[in-house]
Amino acid sequence: MSTELHHASNEATLPFLINFKVGVVVAQWNERVTGALLQGVQTRLAELGYPEDSVQVFPVPGTVELTYGAAQLARTGRFDAVIMIGCVIRGGTPHFDYVCDNATQGCAYLNATQQVPVIFCVLTTDNEQQAIDRAGGALCNKGIEAADAAIQMAAFARSL
Repeated sequence: MSTELHHASNEATLPFLINFKVGVVVAQWNERVTGALLQGVQTRLAELGYPEDSVQVFPVPGTVELTYGAAQLARTGRFDAVIMIGCVIRGGTPHFDYVCDNATQGCAYLNATQQVPVIFCVLTTDNEQQAIDRAGGALCNKGIEAADAAIQMAAFARSL
């Protein structure tokens, strides 16, 4: 679903969480794209009325390092949710598959073992244009969807 359609249908159902805190671990590799995704998260939370200090950002070198960063943030107990932001663009070697698998499995593992929801906002695209289109370009900004998911999963966790 495109972010535009998702955003319109989802806004009315999002709860507002008092003292909501989200930690964002963002890969510096493909920074043009990851920076735009981060901006999507920050803009969306501001639009929903969350103060600027609701979001704390922690850069890491690349997508493989996202799992370690997210694990450390989850273990602090300071955050209601953690968002992993990265971008992997297919190249001519199997490296793409290894990096994507690492990030996906790492996020799944953290969600199964930690008390804090970890949101996967890692673009895996065939080329740079596809990534740009999904990071505030022609199609959407997946950072918006990550912010919404963080709120929904934090609300779920608080309801237990």
